[in-house]
Amino acid sequence: MLAYGASRAGLCRRTADFVARILRGLPAGELPNEDPTTPELAVNLKTAKALAIDIPSQLLALADKVIE
Repeated sequence: MLAYGASRAGLCRRTADFVARILRGLPAGELPNEDPTTPELAVNLKTAKALAIDIPSQLLALADKVIE
C-alpha cells in the first residue's frame, strides 16, 4: 500500500545517459556507481481501504502518486 523508491522516470533518464556515454566510447567499467537522486512515494488508497487502514493526510500530501 506504500512504496518508496527510485522514480522510474529518473532511472530511465540515467540509463539513457549511461547508454549515450558508452556509445560515445566510454568503457562501461568507467561509469560511476550512482544512487537514485529522485525518490518517489506512492500510496495505494484502494488497498488501504480494503484493509481498513487510515492513511494520515500529512502522508498523502507528501505522496508523489496516490492510487485511488
